[in-house]
Amino acid sequence: MTFDLFGDEPRTWREELAPGAVVLRGFALPHVDALLAALGDVTAVAPFRQMITPGGYRMSVTMSGCGRYGWVSDHSGYRYDPLDPTSSQPWPAMPESFHLLARDAAAEAGFPGYEPDACLINRYVPGARLSLHQDKDERDQVAPIVSVSLGLPAMFLFGGLHRNDPTVRIPLAHGDVVVWGGPSRLRYHGVLPLKEGCHPLLGAERINLTFRKVR
Repeated sequence: MTFDLFGDEPRTWREELAPGAVVLRGFALPHVDALLAALGDVTAVAPFRQMITPGGYRMSVTMSGCGRYGWVSDHSGYRYDPLDPTSSQPWPAMPESFHLLARDAAAEAGFPGYEPDACLINRYVPGARLSLHQDKDERDQVAPIVSVSLGLPAMFLFGGLHRNDPTVRIPLAHGDVVVWGGPSRLRYHGVLPLKEGCHPLLGAERINLTFRKVR
């Protein structure tokens, strides 16, 4: 797998997935340098860690977060918490570059005025995956989810409102942003196991920034 670092200006376009759901191809590319710099600042304070599911399984993705709330999983369940359980300190503030990208992507997708208060940061290495699930731990289930892909490409699964509904496979590349809200807000989604590769900026990993409005 090869990547062109010196090609022409990246092309951006949109792909409609369902009512209220869209892929904004290449939308984050102009912001990558600022995002990666801010990511380093966040993970210096809240390092990546493997969380445990309520059933006792160790997740294959490693996670961090920033904003007013962080997402936590352990034996007592899934929840949002204003404190990082690793440090017992507040999560790092959401960087301005993160907030601006999430706001602009949501507006481009038809959700103006978006003000996320949490950003979940998932780090995938080859073989890591995210099982099919709904984002339903937020009190605010009106505001959309904004998901930014950086690094290695991934195969995103997008399903329906029930776990056994059919899913579609959507390839996501470095700089792509997926936004889903409105009638699609509670659709099931996941990520297939990440394939081997080497990205010129991030090496053998994928970073996913997922913005939520929790309260």
